[in-house]
Amino acid sequence: METMTPNAMYWMMFIGVAVISYIVQIVFQKRIDAASRCRLNMSGREVAQKMLSDHGITNVRIISTNGRLTDNFNPSDMTVNLSEAVYDQYNAAAAAVAAHECGHAVQHATGYGPIRLRSALVPVVSFASRAVTWVLLAGMFLINVFPQLMLFGIILFAMTTLFSFVTLPVEINASRRALAWLDRSGITDTSNHAAAEGALRAAAYTYVVGALSSLATLIYYILIFTSGRRN
Repeated sequence: METMTPNAMYWMMFIGVAVISYIVQIVFQKRIDAASRCRLNMSGREVAQKMLSDHGITNVRIISTNGRLTDNFNPSDMTVNLSEAVYDQYNAAAAAVAAHECGHAVQHATGYGPIRLRSALVPVVSFASRAVTWVLLAGMFLINVFPQLMLFGIILFAMTTLFSFVTLPVEINASRRALAWLDRSGITDTSNHAAAEGALRAAAYTYVVGALSSLATLIYYILIFTSGRRN
Protein backbone atom coordinates (compact mmCIF):
# COMPACT_ATOMS: atom_id res chain seq x y z
CA MET A 1 0.00 0.00 0.00
CA GLU A 2 1.33 3.42 -0.96
CA THR A 3 2.34 5.57 2.00
CA MET A 4 0.65 8.96 2.23
CA THR A 5 3.09 11.84 1.78
CA PRO A 6 3.53 14.53 4.47
CA ASN A 7 1.94 17.10 2.16
CA ALA A 8 -1.12 14.93 1.56
CA MET A 9 -1.53 14.23 5.29
CA TYR A 10 -1.12 17.91 6.11
CA TRP A 11 -3.72 19.01 3.58
CA MET A 12 -6.18 16.46 4.91
CA MET A 13 -5.66 17.75 8.45
CA PHE A 14 -5.67 21.38 7.31
CA ILE A 15 -8.95 21.04 5.42
CA GLY A 16 -10.56 19.21 8.33
CA VAL A 17 -9.50 21.87 10.84
CA ALA A 18 -10.48 24.67 8.45
CA VAL A 19 -14.00 23.27 8.05
CA ILE A 20 -14.40 22.84 11.80
CA SER A 21 -13.05 26.36 12.38
CA TYR A 22 -15.53 27.82 9.91
CA ILE A 23 -18.44 26.06 11.61
CA VAL A 24 -17.24 27.15 15.06
CA GLN A 25 -16.94 30.79 13.93
CA ILE A 26 -20.50 30.74 12.58
CA VAL A 27 -21.82 29.23 15.82
CA PHE A 28 -19.81 31.72 17.88
CA GLN A 29 -21.16 34.71 15.95
CA LYS A 30 -24.74 33.46 16.20
CA ARG A 31 -24.47 32.96 19.95
CA ILE A 32 -22.83 36.35 20.48
CA ASP A 33 -25.61 37.99 18.44
CA ALA A 34 -28.26 36.14 20.47
CA ALA A 35 -26.66 37.17 23.77
CA SER A 36 -26.36 40.76 22.52
CA ARG A 37 -30.13 40.91 22.16
CA CYS A 38 -30.63 40.03 25.85
CA ARG A 39 -30.75 43.37 27.64
CA LEU A 40 -29.32 43.86 31.14
CA ASN A 41 -29.33 46.81 33.52
CA MET A 42 -25.53 46.84 33.89
CA SER A 43 -22.88 47.69 31.32
CA GLY A 44 -19.81 45.56 30.69
CA ARG A 45 -17.71 48.05 32.64
CA GLU A 46 -20.08 47.94 35.61
CA VAL A 47 -20.12 44.14 35.55
CA ALA A 48 -16.32 44.07 35.57
CA GLN A 49 -16.15 46.56 38.44
CA LYS A 50 -18.59 44.54 40.52
CA MET A 51 -16.89 41.18 39.87
CA LEU A 52 -13.48 42.56 40.83
CA SER A 53 -14.96 44.18 43.94
CA ASP A 54 -16.80 41.02 44.96
CA HIS A 55 -13.51 39.10 44.82
CA GLY A 56 -11.62 41.76 46.79
CA ILE A 57 -9.44 42.76 43.85
CA THR A 58 -8.52 46.44 44.07
CA ASN A 59 -5.31 46.66 42.03
CA VAL A 60 -6.82 46.03 38.57
CA ARG A 61 -7.94 48.88 36.31
CA ILE A 62 -10.71 48.57 33.71
CA ILE A 63 -9.90 50.19 30.38
CA SER A 64 -11.85 50.68 27.16
CA THR A 65 -9.95 49.58 24.03
CA ASN A 66 -10.57 50.09 20.33
CA GLY A 67 -11.65 47.29 18.04
CA ARG A 68 -13.83 44.25 18.34
CA LEU A 69 -12.97 41.05 20.23
CA THR A 70 -9.91 42.80 21.67
CA ASP A 71 -10.94 42.05 25.26
CA ASN A 72 -8.18 40.73 27.51
CA PHE A 73 -6.68 40.73 30.98
CA ASN A 74 -3.09 41.98 31.03
CA PRO A 75 -1.22 40.82 34.16
CA SER A 76 1.85 42.91 33.30
CA ASP A 77 0.04 46.20 33.95
CA MET A 78 -2.93 44.73 35.87
CA THR A 79 -5.65 45.90 33.51
CA VAL A 80 -8.88 44.40 32.22
CA ASN A 81 -9.21 45.74 28.68
CA LEU A 82 -12.75 45.75 27.30
CA SER A 83 -13.59 46.43 23.67
CA GLU A 84 -16.10 49.04 22.56
CA ALA A 85 -18.70 46.29 22.03
CA VAL A 86 -18.40 45.34 25.72
CA TYR A 87 -17.37 48.36 27.78
CA ASP A 88 -20.54 50.48 27.45
CA GLN A 89 -23.03 47.85 26.27
CA TYR A 90 -25.95 46.66 28.39
CA ASN A 91 -26.51 43.08 27.30
CA ALA A 92 -25.71 39.47 28.23
CA ALA A 93 -22.86 39.19 25.72
CA ALA A 94 -21.06 42.21 27.18
CA ALA A 95 -21.63 40.93 30.72
CA ALA A 96 -20.32 37.47 29.83
CA VAL A 97 -17.17 38.79 28.14
CA ALA A 98 -16.44 41.29 30.93
CA ALA A 99 -16.91 38.63 33.60
CA HIS A 100 -14.73 36.20 31.64
CA GLU A 101 -11.83 38.66 31.50
CA CYS A 102 -12.26 39.39 35.19
CA GLY A 103 -12.17 35.62 35.67
CA HIS A 104 -8.56 35.80 34.51
CA ALA A 105 -7.88 38.53 37.07
CA VAL A 106 -9.33 36.24 39.76
CA GLN A 107 -7.12 33.39 38.51
CA HIS A 108 -4.10 35.65 38.78
CA ALA A 109 -5.05 36.83 42.27
CA THR A 110 -5.61 33.29 43.54
CA GLY A 111 -2.50 31.79 41.96
CA TYR A 112 -4.37 29.45 39.61
CA GLY A 113 -1.80 26.93 38.35
CA PRO A 114 -2.42 26.92 34.58
CA ILE A 115 -2.38 30.73 34.31
CA ARG A 116 0.93 30.81 36.18
CA LEU A 117 2.31 28.25 33.74
CA ARG A 118 1.01 30.25 30.76
CA SER A 119 2.56 33.44 32.12
CA ALA A 120 5.89 31.64 32.56
CA LEU A 121 5.75 30.47 28.95
CA VAL A 122 5.06 33.93 27.50
CA PRO A 123 8.75 35.05 27.12
CA VAL A 124 9.70 31.73 25.50
CA VAL A 125 6.68 31.71 23.19
CA SER A 126 7.26 35.36 22.27
CA PHE A 127 10.77 34.50 21.07
CA ALA A 128 9.61 31.29 19.39
CA SER A 129 6.83 33.08 17.48
CA ARG A 130 9.25 35.64 16.08
CA ALA A 131 11.91 33.14 15.01
CA VAL A 132 10.06 29.94 14.14
CA THR A 133 8.98 30.77 10.57
CA TRP A 134 12.50 31.65 9.41
CA VAL A 135 14.12 28.77 11.27
CA LEU A 136 11.69 26.23 9.78
CA LEU A 137 12.05 27.68 6.29
CA ALA A 138 15.83 27.52 6.45
CA GLY A 139 15.64 24.09 8.07
CA MET A 140 13.55 22.66 5.20
CA PHE A 141 16.06 23.94 2.64
CA LEU A 142 19.03 22.60 4.59
CA ILE A 143 17.50 19.41 5.95
CA ASN A 144 19.95 17.14 4.15
CA VAL A 145 23.06 19.03 5.25
CA PHE A 146 22.02 20.56 8.57
CA PRO A 147 19.00 18.64 9.96
CA GLN A 148 19.57 20.05 13.43
CA LEU A 149 18.23 23.41 12.25
CA MET A 150 14.90 21.87 11.23
CA LEU A 151 14.76 20.05 14.56
CA PHE A 152 15.34 23.32 16.39
CA GLY A 153 12.49 24.89 14.42
CA ILE A 154 10.19 22.01 15.38
CA ILE A 155 11.08 22.52 19.05
CA LEU A 156 10.24 26.23 18.73
CA PHE A 157 6.92 25.45 17.08
CA ALA A 158 6.20 22.81 19.73
CA MET A 159 6.49 25.55 22.34
CA THR A 160 3.78 27.59 20.60
CA THR A 161 1.61 24.48 20.36
CA LEU A 162 2.14 23.76 24.05
CA PHE A 163 1.10 27.33 24.80
CA SER A 164 -2.12 26.81 22.83
CA PHE A 165 -3.02 23.74 24.89
CA VAL A 166 -2.05 25.34 28.21
CA THR A 167 -4.38 28.19 27.27
CA LEU A 168 -7.40 25.85 27.06
CA PRO A 169 -7.88 25.17 30.80
CA VAL A 170 -7.18 28.84 31.53
CA GLU A 171 -9.97 30.00 29.21
CA ILE A 172 -12.44 27.28 30.22
CA ASN A 173 -11.89 27.95 33.92
CA ALA A 174 -12.30 31.72 33.45
CA SER A 175 -15.64 31.11 31.75
CA ARG A 176 -16.79 28.79 34.52
CA ARG A 177 -15.87 31.39 37.13
CA ALA A 178 -17.66 34.08 35.14
CA LEU A 179 -20.87 32.11 34.69
CA ALA A 180 -21.01 30.99 38.32
CA TRP A 181 -20.52 34.56 39.53
CA LEU A 182 -23.06 36.03 37.08
CA ASP A 183 -25.64 33.57 38.36
CA ARG A 184 -24.69 33.97 42.02
CA SER A 185 -24.71 37.77 41.87
CA GLY A 186 -28.07 37.88 40.14
CA ILE A 187 -26.79 39.79 37.12
CA THR A 188 -28.13 37.06 34.87
CA ASP A 189 -31.31 35.09 35.48
CA THR A 190 -33.27 32.26 33.89
CA SER A 191 -34.22 34.49 30.96
CA ASN A 192 -30.69 35.34 29.85
CA HIS A 193 -28.16 33.11 31.63
CA ALA A 194 -28.32 30.45 28.89
CA ALA A 195 -27.47 33.09 26.26
CA ALA A 196 -24.40 34.21 28.21
CA GLU A 197 -23.33 30.60 28.72
CA GLY A 198 -23.78 29.81 25.04
CA ALA A 199 -21.60 32.75 24.01
CA LEU A 200 -18.76 31.73 26.34
CA ARG A 201 -18.95 28.06 25.34
CA ALA A 202 -18.72 29.00 21.67
CA ALA A 203 -15.74 31.24 22.44
CA ALA A 204 -14.02 28.30 24.16
CA TYR A 205 -14.47 26.18 21.04
CA THR A 206 -12.42 28.71 19.05
CA TYR A 207 -9.47 28.07 21.38
CA VAL A 208 -9.88 24.31 20.94
CA VAL A 209 -9.81 24.65 17.15
CA GLY A 210 -6.76 26.90 17.35
CA ALA A 211 -4.91 24.36 19.47
CA LEU A 212 -5.82 21.50 17.11
CA SER A 213 -4.70 23.56 14.12
CA SER A 214 -1.35 24.21 15.78
CA LEU A 215 -0.99 20.50 16.59
CA ALA A 216 -1.77 19.52 12.98
CA THR A 217 0.91 21.90 11.72
CA LEU A 218 3.42 20.56 14.23
CA ILE A 219 2.74 17.00 13.04
CA TYR A 220 3.28 18.18 9.45
CA TYR A 221 6.73 19.59 10.27
CA ILE A 222 7.67 16.41 12.12
CA LEU A 223 6.66 14.33 9.08
CA ILE A 224 8.78 16.54 6.82
CA PHE A 225 11.73 16.12 9.17
CA THR A 226 11.43 12.33 9.42
CA SER A 227 10.88 11.84 5.68
CA GLY A 228 13.75 14.19 4.85
CA ARG A 229 16.06 12.32 7.17
CA ARG A 230 15.13 9.01 5.52
CA ASN A 231 15.83 10.44 2.07
